[in-house]
Amino acid sequence: MQNMRLNIGVLGVAVALAAVMSVDSSLQAAAPAPAWLSPVGLAASPDGKTLYVACRTANKVALFNIENNQMAKSVNLPNPPTGLTLSADGKRLYVSCAGSVSTVAVIDTAAGSVVDELPAGHTAYAPVLSPDGKTLYVCNRFNNDVSFIDLASKKQTARVKVQREPLTAAVTPDGKSLLVGNFIHNGIADTEVVSAVVSVIDTATAKVVKEFVFPNGSGILREVKISPSGKIAAVTHVLARFRLPTTQLERGWMNTDALSLIDLTQMKLINTVLLDNVDSGAANPWSIAWSADEKTLVITHAGTHEISVIDAPALLEKLAKMPATLPPNYTPDYTKASHVADDVPNDLSFLVGVRRRIKLSPDNGPRAVVLLGTRAYVANYFTDTLTAVDVLTEYPKPQSIALGSKQEMDALRKGEMYFNDATICFQGWQSCGSCHGEDARVDGLNWDLLNDGIGNPKNNKSLLLAHKTPPSMSQGVRETAEQAVRAGIRHILFTVQPEEVPASMDVWLKSLKPVPSPYLDKGKLSASALRGKKVFEDDKVSCAKCHPTPLFTDLNTYDVGTKGQYDRIGGFDTPTLVEVWRTAPYLHDGSALTIKDVLTTHNKGDTHGTTSHLNKEQMDDLIAYVLSL
Repeated sequence: MQNMRLNIGVLGVAVALAAVMSVDSSLQAAAPAPAWLSPVGLAASPDGKTLYVACRTANKVALFNIENNQMAKSVNLPNPPTGLTLSADGKRLYVSCAGSVSTVAVIDTAAGSVVDELPAGHTAYAPVLSPDGKTLYVCNRFNNDVSFIDLASKKQTARVKVQREPLTAAVTPDGKSLLVGNFIHNGIADTEVVSAVVSVIDTATAKVVKEFVFPNGSGILREVKISPSGKIAAVTHVLARFRLPTTQLERGWMNTDALSLIDLTQMKLINTVLLDNVDSGAANPWSIAWSADEKTLVITHAGTHEISVIDAPALLEKLAKMPATLPPNYTPDYTKASHVADDVPNDLSFLVGVRRRIKLSPDNGPRAVVLLGTRAYVANYFTDTLTAVDVLTEYPKPQSIALGSKQEMDALRKGEMYFNDATICFQGWQSCGSCHGEDARVDGLNWDLLNDGIGNPKNNKSLLLAHKTPPSMSQGVRETAEQAVRAGIRHILFTVQPEEVPASMDVWLKSLKPVPSPYLDKGKLSASALRGKKVFEDDKVSCAKCHPTPLFTDLNTYDVGTKGQYDRIGGFDTPTLVEVWRTAPYLHDGSALTIKDVLTTHNKGDTHGTTSHLNKEQMDDLIAYVLSL
């Protein structure tokens, strides 16, 4: 389902955008049913008696009593929660509440109420407290930066630029380094190495001092978690095999699921190991928990509804024994797939003997996890449940605990669930979310799908407005998004599903709302963008001719001079520009890094917009407008 169409948002606050951009009300969708909780985050009280559960679609934090498995109470929040962290004494809970202007809600845990709100950026995630409790770090996803907030003055003291879409962060026990995981890569797609990174920020200078780059194809990076001693950082992400044509799924041909380990004492990447088995994918690795003694590492798999339980010392020992090169007169052990360290990221059997997988059925969509002693608690997004399981017992028996009243899913909820469900895929290798994220956007990679032949990779498209902007795929090979959804199940998930599955996906995809652009000024077009709107609508420039409101596409195909060396034909479907600010890299082959590149270096002969005559100010204004859509 990679190559369909444009964009969505994690949290849509599109009212202001609709007013400013004249995107009509039909593009807006009803909010998710408030009856669903959708737990996405967990934190445990210091005494281990209470779990704080961030409930995304209910806009609340639930307080769960571990001793009697009961919900104690809930605290309402101003916006959907995306993460939470607890002070060392357990008295204050900090919850990132995402919006185009986010806040961090400060909850008095004794009173069970919000006592303060701290300002944050666009779509805040992953609040992290410094070890001394004086500074709060917050990832601002769509500003591509991290806020440093002094808790005494309640003021922001620094804003640190990182790479694309920071979603997760962790601070070392000494407080000197903040590790920030960037969701997807920040470059063009048609290059040798494409990878998301973990940025290391020196907290004293508020500067990025290092970036860890993972194996080629690494992205959809979910969590960074540092061991209690501060020696090792663990990172979950997808490892895409996007260089290969999508002819099969066996042995992780398209997507594999990975754990990368970083040695923080030497500040170097140890290696990347695959969480899948040879014939069983472990799709969508999400959250991580370390045991207090660092002997156990627990990872949730949101796509296959299970957890991995890893013997961390045994894994590290096994990795340490892998040589960088083969010694002289080496006799290969043909029972092993890895002979040198570079083999490990391709070895589907490396975790054999040091990891076991525990199915959480009937719970669905495990995301957050905490580990209290040997007992793991897992938050399950789609079933509104917690799973409790002793991860070290010989025969684990997961216990499903309802957080709310049981209810039947409607088509909207089912559609979101199926989109993120790898169990409807052959051998569980991937879900639609493996390439589009859980909100149906982009991974920034070029994929060689078979819908238009082989050997001509195309950049992954966001699915926002896909059902309103036919045809689908870069070259319009699917007449409608409905056809593309069903073809995606057959040819990308490699299964046949009952009609309820794609029909529900259609309902959910149609409900997606554009996220207000971070380039707006208090929800409105900036002065530069207002000037750019006039340039955009100028007949001499002709942008609006092919990108008319409200969809910002005329639904036609044109040869705009961007045919590449692998393309058989030069005609490409006109994409919508709604939410184009978050869908880089651009053009069908991901060869343009920025909108400026699209309008200048990739627009020779004025083939898509007559822009060569524009002066610098006019060009800057035009770009400001397009990025505000």
